[in-house]
Amino acid sequence: MRKTVIRSERLGEEYLRLEHESGLRILLYPMKGFRTAYAVFGTDYGSIDNEFRLEGEREFQKVPDGIAHYLEHKLFESEDGDAFTLFARTGASANAFTSFDRTCYVFSCTENFEESFRSLLTFVQEPYFTPETVAKEQGIIGQEIRMYDDNPGWRVLFNLLSALYVNHPIRTDIAGTVESIAQITDKLLYRCYRAFYNLSNMAVAVAGNFDPAAAERILEETLKPQAPVKIERPAVDEPPRAAKPEAVQRLDVSEPLFYFGYKLSPDPDPRRELRHQAVLNILLDVLAGPASDFYEEMNRKGLLNAAFGAEVFGGRGYLAALFGGESRDPRAVYAAFCRMLEEKQRTGLSEEDFLCCKNALYGRSLRDINDVEAAGDALFAYELMGLGLFDLPELIASVELSDLERSLREDFRPDARAISIILPMDAASE
Repeated sequence: MRKTVIRSERLGEEYLRLEHESGLRILLYPMKGFRTAYAVFGTDYGSIDNEFRLEGEREFQKVPDGIAHYLEHKLFESEDGDAFTLFARTGASANAFTSFDRTCYVFSCTENFEESFRSLLTFVQEPYFTPETVAKEQGIIGQEIRMYDDNPGWRVLFNLLSALYVNHPIRTDIAGTVESIAQITDKLLYRCYRAFYNLSNMAVAVAGNFDPAAAERILEETLKPQAPVKIERPAVDEPPRAAKPEAVQRLDVSEPLFYFGYKLSPDPDPRRELRHQAVLNILLDVLAGPASDFYEEMNRKGLLNAAFGAEVFGGRGYLAALFGGESRDPRAVYAAFCRMLEEKQRTGLSEEDFLCCKNALYGRSLRDINDVEAAGDALFAYELMGLGLFDLPELIASVELSDLERSLREDFRPDARAISIILPMDAASE
């Protein structure tokens, strides 16, 4: 395996990056002074990958919405039982998740790392799908989908994404629909597995208390030889404007919930995109963070509480700035934010506020590098982007006030915003 030491002189930290002959990328970050080890084995494959073709194929194939999440569920099953039992024997805590653009299988442990790591690498490489087991899972995931359909926190987000996006598959629920998962077959699962779970489309990251030489040996022993594949995803024709200005739904809540946001244009260059996201994170904290004038005013008027927050929502091919919480009058909060934003666009931002929020973000980035699970997740995520663990602090340090003011002028367009509101069932009106 090709091996490179990735080092940050600024931070005095380093980790190993290895590349297996299969194309699998491996990140090993032993961290002194920690008792826990954390490992991620994942693929650059999520819910937005609902159409693809492999190199040499003429036509794109559309697959049912929710199939990436479905595959994640099924991969824990084998002919001999459930993969969770493997980790129960070693005392490790295992889990998995599917997001919009990735699927990850993880475990953490304080002992028996080598056995747990071998189990992780083994079960992810051994799919077992039959018509009978696929049909059985449809009922289980169907119940999960119906549960999320009634979940106010879930619906307020996805209603917003449907209001912001016109064509992008980001607007579709990660788990799909009861109708879409009914179309999933064992053959489709194998088709998606062979494409997206090819080792050339995957990465392994390990952080914390472990022996990197032992991890490397286990990798050599368990990785199955396979030729790399090239996956092509169709371009998405997504207009800059929002699909509609508002989405409203009634559910069983005591206080209205809301999410509003701005659809932004991601940069195809990963380093520029990560810097752009750093700029946005600082800007959102300046505009609407817990120490901002906007939040203090809304809180004083009884329109916002500590549940309010802002986030940069970004991934492969999508980017948005989102704000959400609960309020007795979401539209009043939204209107006040829009007025405040227009004023800031005219008058500019405070240097003092900028430096305070920049330093806070820089501090959080350093803290994550020194947190076992956060570091493992970041190693994996940045590797898929073609970046490294130490890039974010360097990029945050380079951000200037002028970057925020440019983003404020260019990114926050009135025609690219929308609001989603969840009202109580007994609300008198919308």
